Formats: sequence, C-alpha cells, structure tokens
Amino acid sequence: MDDTAYDFDLFTIGIGSGGVRASRVAAAHGARVAAAEEYRVGGTCVIRGCVPKKMLVYGAHFAEDLEDAKQFGWDIEGKSFDWVRLRDIVQRDVTRLEGLYGETLSNHNVTVFEERAEITGDHEITLASGKVITATYILIATGAKPHMPEFEGNEHCITSNEAFHLEEVPKRVLIAGGGYIANEFAGIFNEFGSKVTIANRSDVILRAYDPALRDRLLQISLTKGIEFCFNVEFEYVRKQEDGTLLVKMTNHEERVYDQVMIATGRVPNIDGLGLENVGIELGRKGEIKVDAYSKTNIDYIYAVGDVTDRVQLTPVAIREGQAFADSVFGPDKPYAVDHSCIPSAVFSHPPIASVGMTEGEARNSLGNVRVFQSDFRPMKNVVAGRSERGLYKMIVDAANDKIVGVHMIGPESPEIMQAAAVAVKAGLTKADFDATTAIHPTMAEELVLLR
Repeated sequence: MDDTAYDFDLFTIGIGSGGVRASRVAAAHGARVAAAEEYRVGGTCVIRGCVPKKMLVYGAHFAEDLEDAKQFGWDIEGKSFDWVRLRDIVQRDVTRLEGLYGETLSNHNVTVFEERAEITGDHEITLASGKVITATYILIATGAKPHMPEFEGNEHCITSNEAFHLEEVPKRVLIAGGGYIANEFAGIFNEFGSKVTIANRSDVILRAYDPALRDRLLQISLTKGIEFCFNVEFEYVRKQEDGTLLVKMTNHEERVYDQVMIATGRVPNIDGLGLENVGIELGRKGEIKVDAYSKTNIDYIYAVGDVTDRVQLTPVAIREGQAFADSVFGPDKPYAVDHSCIPSAVFSHPPIASVGMTEGEARNSLGNVRVFQSDFRPMKNVVAGRSERGLYKMIVDAANDKIVGVHMIGPESPEIMQAAAVAVKAGLTKADFDATTAIHPTMAEELVLLR
C-alpha cells in the first residue's frame, strides 16, 4: 500500500511525555499525526508521577522549615497542616498541565482520540469505539505501571497511583519496596505526620546508587523516625471491621496499619495493545525490545519510554520521542539517543542525586580510581540545630584525571547535580573543577574544593 493511502503518517498509542514530544515534533516536520490516550493526556509523569509527587515533596519540606524558622528569628503560632487542601491544589495544577499538553498537540494539528487503542493488523489500529485507523508508522509510548506482587489481600493495598488521592494522611503506613518511589513517599508521609515503616525483600535500599549515599539516607531516615524491616515478604494483608489492615510479614508478628502502599517497581504497560497480533518481540519482563533508533522487530512500529527495555526516566522518554520523530520524519540524518551517563535523583528527605559510575562500578571497570569526598553539615542545618550531614563524592579515573561519577546527598542536591552532570558528560577532569573558583558560601562549592 502506498503511504498516502493510510489515514495518518504516524499513530501514537499513549500520550505521555514521550508520546507528546514525538507526536508534536513529527507534526512539525509535516507528518499527519494522530494519537490515542485512554486515561488523561500527560501520562505518568504529569498526572500521577514525578510532577504531583514533587509538589508533595515541596509541601513536606515545610514541616521542617517551619520548625527551623525559630532558630532564624521567626515565631509562627498556630501552624497546622491540611492534607485535603494540598491534595486538591496539586490536582488542580495537574489538570492545568494536562490542558497545556492538549493545547500543544492541538496547536500542531495532532488528532487526539481519548480512548483505548489496539494494534489489530498490519498498519492497523482499532479504537475502543470500534473505529479502525491505518497509519504508515505506529509509535507505542504507553509507559509503565506499578507492579503489584501476588499475596493474600493485595487488593487492600494501594500503589503510588492512589497515594495522590487519599482522603486523609494515614496515621500508620507500611510501604513495601526499597527503590526511589518507596523512599520518596516515606519521606513525604513522615513529614506529614505518619508513622512510616518501609518493608523490603532485601537488606539494601536504592540498589543502583553508591553505597555511601544509600547508607547515609538510611541513617538519616532512621533518625527521622522511619522504621525499616529488611528481608521480609508479605504473607497476608487482612482488612478489619474498623477499616485498618492487619499485616503479617515473614519473621514478624502481625501488625496493624491504616494504609499499605506497594512500591516494588514498575512494569511495562503492554496489556491489551495487541502486540501479539503483529508479532512484536518482548523481553523477559514484558518490555518491548527496540534497537538504538527505537524500532521494534516490526519495521514500521517503534516504541519509546518506559514501555521499552531501556532507562525508565521521563527526560529519557522525551529525548527518545524527539529522536524518533526527527529521524523518521525530519530532513536530517537519523540519530540515536545516548543512554550513557544519565543523571538521576531521588527526592527523598534529604534528596539524592547521581551521575556516572559508582565507586564500585568504577573500580571494576577502570581498576585504578581516585575518590574524593566531602562530609559536611550544611550551614542552614548548623543554625537550625540539626545534626543532619550532607555527603558529596567524586570518582576520578586515575589514568587520565577524568571525572567518571559524582554522587550527592543533601539539600538541593538534584538542582546542583544538573550542572555537575554537564561537566561529567563533557569529560571534564578533576583539574578543571580545581581550577574553578568557588561560590561562597554555598553547598555546591564543595564540588570545587575537594582535595
């Protein structure tokens, strides 16, 4: 069939961060684009992920800021926290952002179908309404969804999706998982006054991060009153007559919680997409396998973002969507996204930020490395009377003085890391940092004062 005989040049399934970018850019290149979203435009990040979560993180920080204000001369009487007010304000802003995403697509003449879409044949998509559409190219950008392990009573548990819509802050909350979602929500709920317990199948939190950072976060979290139960699995969760949850974990007695939240990772969102109808190849965990240019084993079907077998981060999905649209519909030579040296952050209390190799990875890969470290107490914490300490760590290849990793925990670490990540990505050396004048007094100056 000639390309002009298809209804659209591109049909995007899933209008999250990656899908929006790909659809907009493809349309800007002159393609006829349609996209389908069964829930809300914006995807996980905007609707039920990093954006509303960061708003809750901001809200949670005021708990300590208001307490610390006394040491800075401020007397604040009658302070109180209203969860419902914050929740509703956050959701209103989410709706505003959703509208902006919709306007962006509309302004680029992207046809949007607010219903489920399934691949039903060669170059063919069928909508939930029964409408059949054809397209030269199909892009799958449906993201990922929370993983819910199998155990008795898991239907009584929530995931991060539901955490944004709770009627009240739970007095006692059990969070299952040791990754970034578990630790971020542990910090949020703890600052809002919950008694928080983290239950993890292993004895390690934030496995992908440098051990020095995760050990420091564990220490600080314990000091803040967060409890950790390691090497446990759920036996059952039973709802009691008063609405509380009776929980039994291995090697533990039964305990009662008001809420149980499962944060044990995310899995590719592929259910009902009809991938089997065209023979799209999947990985062991259901991820769509793609090449460097986001192409699946089916020549005209591509996939970007968390539904693939690459890095599950919103900025990565956006870059992949951009590269796909430029490469397939743009005038220039196709290009691939560089997935190396990607910075990341955990918006815990305090936050963690990282780029490049951990110390262990560097030693295994490079052999001879130099490690520079600053273990300090931020000035604000000193004045406020808080013992909480920050930790910055720099990993350097001894053979050429290049910085191969920077790892930080402390206030505003993600904000500082964005600039540091540019330096690491560019291959700057420790000498380049040493030659840079510090901005004093700041926490960031520690990066150029490491000796």
